[in-house]
Amino acid sequence: MGEWIRRTLVVVMVVALVFTTTGFSALAQGELQLDNKAPAESMVADFCVMRPLGIGATVVGTAFFIVSLPFSALGRNTGTAWNKMVADPFLFTFARPLGEVD
Repeated sequence: MGEWIRRTLVVVMVVALVFTTTGFSALAQGELQLDNKAPAESMVADFCVMRPLGIGATVVGTAFFIVSLPFSALGRNTGTAWNKMVADPFLFTFARPLGEVD
């Protein structure tokens, strides 16, 4: 029974973190725009498909960055590796307006 509670707690915390981070990123942009140019269908597709894929890409990119860190440190390109594997997927997921895929 304890294992089930632990798993449920982890899932709830991850979901809360995702929604909290998304909400704070909207507030951090300064103001909410009410005249979005993106249609509702693209917003729904972005929220249901692109954002979860972006979260997955961020997690997988972080794992690959950690594994490749010794090699990128030897090649002195840890900054580039961080940007391409972690920062870009994170910004794609959390820093762009809903429904706008560039």
